[in-house]
Amino acid sequence: MPRFEPFRALRYATDDIDAVTSPPYDVFDEITRASYAAQHPHNVVRVDYPVESEGATKYEQAAQTLAEWILSAVLVADGSPSFSLYRMSFVDDAGRSRSTVGVIGALEVVDEGGAGVLPHERTTPKAKTDRLDLTRATRSNLSPIWGLSLTSGLTSLLLEPGQVMSICTDENGVIHQIERISRPERISAIRYAVSSHPVLIADGHHRYAISRTYRDEQRLVTNSTTSELTMTYIAELVQDQLSVAAIHRLYDLSAEELLAALGAFYELIKKSAVSKQTLSDMDDQNCICLVDEKGVGTFLRPIAAAFTGVRKMDSAQLEHALSKTKHDVQYQHGVKEVLDALSSKTAQSAILIRPVSIDEIRRTASTGDLMPPKSTFFTPKLRTGLVMRSLEV
Repeated sequence: MPRFEPFRALRYATDDIDAVTSPPYDVFDEITRASYAAQHPHNVVRVDYPVESEGATKYEQAAQTLAEWILSAVLVADGSPSFSLYRMSFVDDAGRSRSTVGVIGALEVVDEGGAGVLPHERTTPKAKTDRLDLTRATRSNLSPIWGLSLTSGLTSLLLEPGQVMSICTDENGVIHQIERISRPERISAIRYAVSSHPVLIADGHHRYAISRTYRDEQRLVTNSTTSELTMTYIAELVQDQLSVAAIHRLYDLSAEELLAALGAFYELIKKSAVSKQTLSDMDDQNCICLVDEKGVGTFLRPIAAAFTGVRKMDSAQLEHALSKTKHDVQYQHGVKEVLDALSSKTAQSAILIRPVSIDEIRRTASTGDLMPPKSTFFTPKLRTGLVMRSLEV
């Protein structure tokens, strides 16, 4: 089973945490990045989402900026290794008030296919050089991977408050709170709990892969063991600690072409304009929803006989149904974002799918059967900048 260790967390010294943190780098573009950079001269995007400038490469500039912030005590390292509890309070898509808790520590980097740290879905081809080059330059883990622990009862170990280090509220009204755990007996209990069962990677498969590459590089040049671990947020794989949204599909086919390709696999239930009610209607009627360029949805119910041997997941069934149809697919979360993509002609049609159940995620962990790419979207997103980890100490 994977090791899970405390580390000397690198944290902002300011109380104005809202102004210096950001969402994960891969959920916004350079225009939004510029707005975060303008909020504060020490906003984390200046390091985690560097852009080209005159002189040094963007990665060298990020490393220089990070070093300056540490030297000037903008960022300060804990005096001793600790775990960081990470609590989020939010209102989910159904309007319910929710709270979750996980723990940030350093998770062992295991070889691909090795025991203890498991993928949960196939990944799409993606350039890994950006995050690898940034790690090489900064020698730091700047944002946590998201892991799901199969240890029953882990949540109960995380309920007791720790020392509050930072609190911020993001653009969506989510409250993020970090609490330091430094008491030795509690550190031991958390370490043992996480390390006693496998960890499923929920978000950050590519970053975990580059951690493996970076580790292998470091083994050739140094005796340091810091790269044997990577910063990871761990939450228990239980319903009340997770909020899973769907990642919808955008296609380069017209709605008519797509409907023709799906005709042997789905029955048409109804048509209606897509609205806030659409996702609830899809749940109630066991449907996916094909959306045309005008925002009109066609509700399609899977024909059970057409999916013999296929997992009962919208993403898996849709992948199977379109396996012999030539097409390009893009991914987008949020119904509004899907409609915007259709309106701007970024795509010709779209299909809204339903979130994957916790039971299906558990099945992946127990059987090793990977989901199709972009099957899950875990929310709310962890805030970048609340905790960082140096790979030099």
